Amino acid sequence: QGNQEKKKVLNSLMSGALAGAVAKTAVAPLDRTKIMFQVSSKRFSAKEAYRLIYRTYLNEGFWSLWRGNSATMVRVIPYAAIQFCAHEEYKQLLGSYYGFQGKALTPFPRFIAGSLAGTTAAMLTYPLDMVRARMAVTPKEMYSNIVHVFIRISREEGLKTLYRGFTPTILGVIPYAGLSFFTYETLKKLHADHSGKPQPTPPERLLFGACAGLIGQSASYPLDVVRRRMQTAGVMGHTYSSILLTMQEIVREEGLIRGLYKGLSMNWVKGPIAVGISFTTFDLTQILLRKLQHSTNVER
Repeated sequence: QGNQEKKKVLNSLMSGALAGAVAKTAVAPLDRTKIMFQVSSKRFSAKEAYRLIYRTYLNEGFWSLWRGNSATMVRVIPYAAIQFCAHEEYKQLLGSYYGFQGKALTPFPRFIAGSLAGTTAAMLTYPLDMVRARMAVTPKEMYSNIVHVFIRISREEGLKTLYRGFTPTILGVIPYAGLSFFTYETLKKLHADHSGKPQPTPPERLLFGACAGLIGQSASYPLDVVRRRMQTAGVMGHTYSSILLTMQEIVREEGLIRGLYKGLSMNWVKGPIAVGISFTTFDLTQILLRKLQHSTNVER
């Protein structure tokens, strides 16, 4: 039984890592563009976003659109692996606590399992998110690689800087991860109840994941903007000391909707694609690994 549990955890970690890597690489150019708008006072529009992508492509080349993606991978692979694995474990723990062992959780424990999974992953990988944000908004001459970012930030701004923006990240990840996992799991359960099929098809999984991403990211978006401002303050010439003061300054300079929801329309394109791919990849990899293990056991 202990061996089976280890295999289950390893499967979750591997599936989560692959899910995160595939999803984030697919939307990396949009992600980088969104961050560049979030940390500047420029007004966001679809036309301006397209111009920025096109200018970046002309001036720095096609692969520059994926600048910072290596840092994203270094962060997202452990983050997604921990988040998905933690979610499976929290579901099991809450299931045994509430007496739902082997069955789908009720809505509240479903939300709690997602929130706890996101919080666990964010706490363990936060400095990597900070580094990735810095690489996304700076020219390549400033930071040559991930290690260089760590060294320069530690030397010039102090180790504490690696955790700047940590509080809004955690406050944002609770509704984001909670609602994302809650929505996806709920839609899967509703589908099983109404269609009579135990598992949805891959396109249906993509659709359920897209809905999950749309709801989760919309709920936590202002805190995402605050987190990016605080993370990049050192290189953008700002000083943000707290969440409230950062919010006040953004609202005063750019307005409530244009400031705190800047780039949200791009997130409505990017987010559902990324979350849909992520959940689908995780589920299908889990199914594949289980089948491979089963066929290996049968051969033995």
